[in-house]
Amino acid sequence: MRKHWIDNLRWVTVLLVLLYHVIYFYNNKGVFGGIGGFGEWPECKQYQDVIMYILYPFFMPLLFLLAGISARYALVKYPAKEWFKARTRKLLVPSTIGLFVFHWMVGYFNTVVASREGVFDGIPAVAKYMLMAVSGTGPLWFIQVLWLLCLVLLLVRKLDKKDRFWNWCGKANIVWIILMGVLFWVGTLTLVRNPRPDSMDGLLNLYKPLFYLIPFLMGYFVFSHDEVQETLGKAWIPLLACAVISGGILIGTTFGQDNTSPQYLSSPLNVIYGWLMCLAMMAWFKARFDCTSPFAAYMTKCSFGLYIVHYLVIAALGYMMKTYTQLPPWAMYVILTVAVFTLSPLLYEIIRRIPFVRWAVLGEKKKAS
Repeated sequence: MRKHWIDNLRWVTVLLVLLYHVIYFYNNKGVFGGIGGFGEWPECKQYQDVIMYILYPFFMPLLFLLAGISARYALVKYPAKEWFKARTRKLLVPSTIGLFVFHWMVGYFNTVVASREGVFDGIPAVAKYMLMAVSGTGPLWFIQVLWLLCLVLLLVRKLDKKDRFWNWCGKANIVWIILMGVLFWVGTLTLVRNPRPDSMDGLLNLYKPLFYLIPFLMGYFVFSHDEVQETLGKAWIPLLACAVISGGILIGTTFGQDNTSPQYLSSPLNVIYGWLMCLAMMAWFKARFDCTSPFAAYMTKCSFGLYIVHYLVIAALGYMMKTYTQLPPWAMYVILTVAVFTLSPLLYEIIRRIPFVRWAVLGEKKKAS
């Protein structure tokens, strides 16, 4: 029986990613990327940036948790070799070949945003194209890391061939589930506190593979159990209340800091809030949204595609408005928000109808019905 609450939580989280990127693109809190805000902190508060503080601690770990759960269900149903082949097509192809087919356009705007006009002057066309393709990775880091974790999972499964550890994890009660937040905190310790510009530390902090390995494996071994999901569902109200309270304290005491820095991510308050929100969202959707509808079914089908294509809308339109118009900030936010939620589905529907492009950008083998 299909777990509709997992489908619903996944596409809702993807929509939160889209909203996050709208706010992130214009943030003035020192977060890497984006074009910058409409004034310097702290003179210009930009209170709308609070959305980043609400979402960033939990939404990507939550996606990896859900991916771990789904991996367990798929590996029960399909042979490991067939599953990994499908994962390679769905994850690795769009994040490598897709860079040269579609995301070079994102790379153009990423590059001019970082270095402004003239960055491509004097560069040969082929080198310019390669530079734009590599710079277009953007949000695709998620599926690159997810593919790597799928490979790691195949190795880990060999250590638990008889599912003894998986069965043991299914006995976790609500206390142990909450205490697993300690593992969540351990993941933050893998981040490099003061990365050197001439090292790979910055790239490691951007991708955070060890940090995301923990929720991915917890999803596979712990939260794929029906009993654990039922336990969570029964506790959704207190979990959500505790998450909201801890989030309020975190934001009230840290607003203005770079909420993506290793120091911030490993702080006790951030870890507590991030973990409680992951649990609360799963519990809430398990208890209240384990159902479907035509709209939910469509979003389940297209959410991956929306994640893949949405950043071109944000980077292109966000850059053009900030650079070439005199629109007030509130208008830019409204226009960009409406655009990303309307043009992204349109882009997805166009791409999925073009055979080779569909495979290269979305990892789809044939046109979906």
